[in-house]
Amino acid sequence: MKTHGELTRSERIPLRVTAREKELIQEAAHLRHTNVSVFILRTSLAQAERELADQREFRLSPSRWAAFQKALDRPPTSNDRLRRLLKTNAPWE
Repeated sequence: MKTHGELTRSERIPLRVTAREKELIQEAAHLRHTNVSVFILRTSLAQAERELADQREFRLSPSRWAAFQKALDRPPTSNDRLRRLLKTNAPWE
């Protein structure tokens, strides 16, 4: 299996910016000793990972983790409204 660095990049993402935004990005890329494309890719990927992190993982203290596991292991309570909803046909059926 290829690692992220070994993948061939074949997709493009067109991007329009103002002159000031372009200057700002160019300046930041220069400070990182890289070109604009690499700078935009690296920073975009890093931000995307941060944005998705709270959707994919969460951290709990050991005591809160134990309480979370206990709640998951508890049998479900009876829910008449949910039972009725699940028996109802969807509007497109």
